[in-house]
Amino acid sequence: MRALVTGGAGFIGSTLVDRLLAEGHEVDVVDDLSSGSMANLADARANPDHRFNFHRLDIRDSDLVGLIERRKPEVIFHLAAQIDVRISVADPVRDAMINVIGSLNVLEGARCAGTRKVVFASSGGTIYGEVADEDLPTRESHPQVPLSPYGITKKVVGDYLIAYRALYQMEFSTLALANVYGPRQDPHGEAGVVAIFAGRLLSGEPCTIFGDGSQTRDYVFVDDVVDGFVRAADKGDGLIINIGTGVETSVTDLYSTMAKVAGVDAPPALAPARPGELARSALDAGRAEMQLGWKPWTDLATGSAAVLDYFRNRS
Repeated sequence: MRALVTGGAGFIGSTLVDRLLAEGHEVDVVDDLSSGSMANLADARANPDHRFNFHRLDIRDSDLVGLIERRKPEVIFHLAAQIDVRISVADPVRDAMINVIGSLNVLEGARCAGTRKVVFASSGGTIYGEVADEDLPTRESHPQVPLSPYGITKKVVGDYLIAYRALYQMEFSTLALANVYGPRQDPHGEAGVVAIFAGRLLSGEPCTIFGDGSQTRDYVFVDDVVDGFVRAADKGDGLIINIGTGVETSVTDLYSTMAKVAGVDAPPALAPARPGELARSALDAGRAEMQLGWKPWTDLATGSAAVLDYFRNRS
């Protein structure tokens, strides 16, 4: 298979690239390196047997359409995005230019290239909006009522995919991801609390919990997520599919798990709750099991240990 991965130098994207190359596929990566890193692609570039090409390009650039048309990928894995909810609130126009206009460039390139399928990385934590306790873990049938510009852009791209399928017979799968964590995640941003905790635990700095720590998230390991993407290349056509564990983990429990794995016996620092933060979040992945044959297999303690080992080996 000839695949193209947008955002392929990022945390999830580069892990997907490594998996695709290991399976013998030809892979093109498009990334502007605004948040991704060439270091994440070191293994992909080092192996002379890999059929791998890197293209430094912003998905907002109209040249992307021509690039995709020339490379003619069979499947596009579209992961490139502005992913910070707070940035989307502060600058919704920039957020929309990257996540909507950039995605339209990807879809137009796919249409011109005769691409068979686009597998799109959406956000299960934002597209459903506020979910009542009785609707957790959330199913794909739940109404999409996103409350942030970031969540809105993810919903909009999902709607465009439905239209492109109807108008141009281009298949898609939209994967609504839970809170993905794992090696290569940036510990300096706000999106990856597992990476942030790992960096601080290893450096002896206190970890900060905002609010009372009871807020929950569904933490799913990056290798499990990548397995979902690979399976979706040939399955789950025309569907939105949740990729998560269905398990709610509070921030307090996350810290306790990671501190125990790291051998740290110190309480976290507490700070005021951040406005607008969801109280609870978890995704029902029953459709993924039925349509993709997918299940998560990495528990939080095992995944946390892998993250800690990664950051420990980097220092």
